Amino acid sequence: MERLVKGEFDDWSGEMTSGEIFGVLFALKHLADQVGITRVLGTAPESKLNLFLILARIAHGGSRLSAVRWAQQHAVASVLGVDDFDENDLYAALDWLASQQERIERELYQAYVKQQGQPPVLVLYDVTSSYFEGECNELGRYGYNRDGKRGKQQIVIGLLTAEDGEPLAVRVFEGNTADPTTVASQITILKEQFGLAEVVLVGDRGMIKAKGKAALSAQGFRYIDAQVRTFLKQGVLQTDLFDAHLCEVEHGDKRLIVRRNDTVRVREERRRDDKLTQLQAKITARNAFVKDSTRASAATGLAALQNWAKRHKLSGFVTLTLEERVIVWSIDEEAKAQDALLDGCYLLETNVPVDMMDAKTVDARYRDLQKVERNFRTVKTAFLEIRPIFLRKAERTKAHVFVAMLALKITRQFEAGLRQAFGTTESSSTAITSDDALLALGRLTYLYSTDRNGQRHTHLPRPDEQQAQILGAIGLAFPLKPKAQKRAA
Repeated sequence: MERLVKGEFDDWSGEMTSGEIFGVLFALKHLADQVGITRVLGTAPESKLNLFLILARIAHGGSRLSAVRWAQQHAVASVLGVDDFDENDLYAALDWLASQQERIERELYQAYVKQQGQPPVLVLYDVTSSYFEGECNELGRYGYNRDGKRGKQQIVIGLLTAEDGEPLAVRVFEGNTADPTTVASQITILKEQFGLAEVVLVGDRGMIKAKGKAALSAQGFRYIDAQVRTFLKQGVLQTDLFDAHLCEVEHGDKRLIVRRNDTVRVREERRRDDKLTQLQAKITARNAFVKDSTRASAATGLAALQNWAKRHKLSGFVTLTLEERVIVWSIDEEAKAQDALLDGCYLLETNVPVDMMDAKTVDARYRDLQKVERNFRTVKTAFLEIRPIFLRKAERTKAHVFVAMLALKITRQFEAGLRQAFGTTESSSTAITSDDALLALGRLTYLYSTDRNGQRHTHLPRPDEQQAQILGAIGLAFPLKPKAQKRAA
């Protein structure tokens, strides 16, 4: 590959035929080098196969079997140094990766600290779930499904990131694991794996329960967690505190930061009104159906709409009844106003001293959890597509999720370079996304020619303007020919 890049074979002539795609893996491996993944994986055969799995997760997705087919169209051997392999080799590579996960996370964390100049003062933690096709996975359980896939088993995934959203560690739990019970494993990662003595852990609403807070405090760690209704029920807070956009209340050794977000309040109000409009349309449609069909059951329709109202959190102020064969609804305006009372409101509980973070900073750090949620969207649906998962063994499932986390680190580096060079789709009509870049790089293929002696030669095409800009955005130079040497006079 190095000789090709230097242009040592550019003077060969003859009819050209296109060969394997090299542009995609060439660029992605360079990004993996930049973030340190190639280095920490090492040079063992399993290391190279795992690097392939990580890069294929970005450029292809899909199962191990489909990745083998995808590899046949790409320059895996020349770019990654990987010879022929099949899906069983990839499964064995996952087994190896599972045994190396803690070491790899630790070494990548150390590299991150060196780059930043200091350990993180604050870490973000959130949980999601991902479903399975089939019922044979060792970690698969039925639980609260965030994907909206009813009747499918799932796993629970906990992602720990730095304040800037950089992924630090990921853990996989059985699908029926409650979010708060996953916090203990994060304490172990922070204390034992990363060697942190002091840090603030930010968790989403109700993530850090009493036991988790006690465990964090026992290790000298601090926390920021969101609560609302608990303190209202206990009488610690009054709803008029939310009249201010941001205020603080002391409660024992804890600080309570009260926050109202008017943008969210308006959005939740509109969402509630939209649901009521949908319900009214459903009632009208059902009544028309029952009227036109003497065999239709009005009671069945009523039960279905009551379930719909409950599922969409309208049953607290909407009553559905049956008058003869007509469904009638009524709205308790007082109950509706009570339901809307906390729209856009939340409360943060923390034991972080005020001289370390004021109320505004605590609120800002909590809202940084959006970075973790953005990472989850990238991993699950937008780009890396971790789901659905076609695996059975627990360790391989954990390694599969770890592959996605490592791919996420590369993706973040990729997107940062493209964003700096081309802007974003929100700010520029000429912006180039990761998908656009991979599509463009997929046009860079080897070219083959055969000389008059029947010997085959490999050539590199010249990147077009867009390809050259993309390669430049991620720090890749692509010289096609060596510089001409002047002859001595």
